Amino acid sequence: MSNTRIVIEDHRTQLQRILDFPLVAMLVAILLFAVATTLAIVIKSNLPPLGHGTKQGVETILTVALGYAAYKLAIRHLGASPRDDLKGSDLARNLAIGVIAGAALMGLTVAIAALSGSYRILGCCSTTDLASDLFIASIMPGFMEELLFRGILFRWIEEFGGSWAALAITSALFGLVHIMNPNATWFSSFAIAVEAGILLGGAYMLTRSLWMPIGLHAAWNFTQGYIFDVPVSGHVENGLVQAKLSGSALLSGGDFGLEASVIALIICTAAGVAFVWLAARRGQVVRPWWVQQRALNSDLAPSPEASR
Repeated sequence: MSNTRIVIEDHRTQLQRILDFPLVAMLVAILLFAVATTLAIVIKSNLPPLGHGTKQGVETILTVALGYAAYKLAIRHLGASPRDDLKGSDLARNLAIGVIAGAALMGLTVAIAALSGSYRILGCCSTTDLASDLFIASIMPGFMEELLFRGILFRWIEEFGGSWAALAITSALFGLVHIMNPNATWFSSFAIAVEAGILLGGAYMLTRSLWMPIGLHAAWNFTQGYIFDVPVSGHVENGLVQAKLSGSALLSGGDFGLEASVIALIICTAAGVAFVWLAARRGQVVRPWWVQQRALNSDLAPSPEASR
């Protein structure tokens, strides 16, 4: 019997093959994202005078729209396996799950902190601009940070190095960028890397949609800062109640807030590990690029029987 050989034709140009390589695609996507955010800053600086709430809403919509456009451009034209992680069909369900989970996790964290004596309510109704806070400090950071860390970095690091490498690297980077926040310490950055990195990365792995991590991220920020009056990653905010953190920094997180506490570290890491476990159970773990290539080459190689 004659040799059997399977040939897969690749009609892409050499330039397209280079651009589709995961790490190259990631760098181009980061560049597009940087251009979009820079353009948003330039436009916002030239907006006409507006009321405070209106200005915050317009700036948020503008930033989110440009980031969304840059991301859509990247995923439609870059990478060997295009996949839309912002499909409209996924929006309602995954966003709702994320919002509920984010609010519940922060609520549980605050409740345990209160039982330990680390969180205490002093009064009520200390904020008058919840709508503005929702836009500028919750929706925009939740959307834009997830676009960058999960939608771009996780996506293409995973395509090259596999899910475990993507989860470890994006978690570490997410914690590292928070070292620049007010009142940050190396422990607070470690806590963010572990609790938020695994939680948000696990949500993305589980759903293969950005809507759940976006909902988680936004609800987590809004609930802790603008409901419970807890500093958001070191930034002091005004909530619906007036509250105070006190006692051991291990339980209160100190001036950085509850995100740097062992309470949040345990609760959110446990939730993140559960997401990752479920993703693995559902076959959502991606193997490294070179492992996939070896498997593909093995499948295409003629069998000994076929060469006889």
